[in-house]
Amino acid sequence: MDRHEQLTNGLKKGAVVALSSAPFGVLFGAIAVDNGFSITEAALMSGLVYGGASQLVGIELFGHHVAAWIIVLSILAVNFRHILYSAALSTVIGRYPHAERWLAFFLLVDPQFAETVKREESGRAATFRWYFAMGAVVWVSWVMTTVIGAYFGRMIGDPKAYGIDVLMPVYFLGLTMGFRSRHNFFPVMLAGAVGSVVAFHFIGSPWHISVGAVLGILVAVILPPPKAHEEPDVSDMEKEAM
Repeated sequence: MDRHEQLTNGLKKGAVVALSSAPFGVLFGAIAVDNGFSITEAALMSGLVYGGASQLVGIELFGHHVAAWIIVLSILAVNFRHILYSAALSTVIGRYPHAERWLAFFLLVDPQFAETVKREESGRAATFRWYFAMGAVVWVSWVMTTVIGAYFGRMIGDPKAYGIDVLMPVYFLGLTMGFRSRHNFFPVMLAGAVGSVVAFHFIGSPWHISVGAVLGILVAVILPPPKAHEEPDVSDMEKEAM
């Protein structure tokens, strides 16, 4: 693809993610205001922290006046998966110039990781132009929807009363199922799900996320690798790219 096509494709991918993640941005803005944040403070947190699930965890703990170090550790536990994301994309982001790598890591959220992996496995290079175009659209949308949610938050009242809080788990499930054709997907996913549920009951939130991730990794390591003659099924990815 030439540069224009890379830019256009990246913007399209970012627009799709922006539309699907808009309810989460609105949800965070509403919850932030409900926990004492101003509209400006909510927007700054979305722009600088830029991590949907970890922002929701942090804002809830802030509202309960928890010690700052506990909030930081809790956000770290939620964002542990980003360490795995960066490791998995090391060969991709490693192709970028040094300064652009830092920006790429900042934009490395869940949908950015998923779309980058799909693009690479479909035989097309995830160039920085494509990567940044997608990431910039998602970032701008996230900040804007946060402002909208914060502004109208008092009108919404308790977002949980409307069931808005279930949108994020559904969204993450959709991202996860996008990799269902990969080798050993179901046993790894099941191990992570069971591990996180058990940890939630015995350890509590948000540490159950990291426990589930570690257990999924262990199962992936134990299970036999794909045979040499097996080719990854990228038919679904190719359909998405069309």
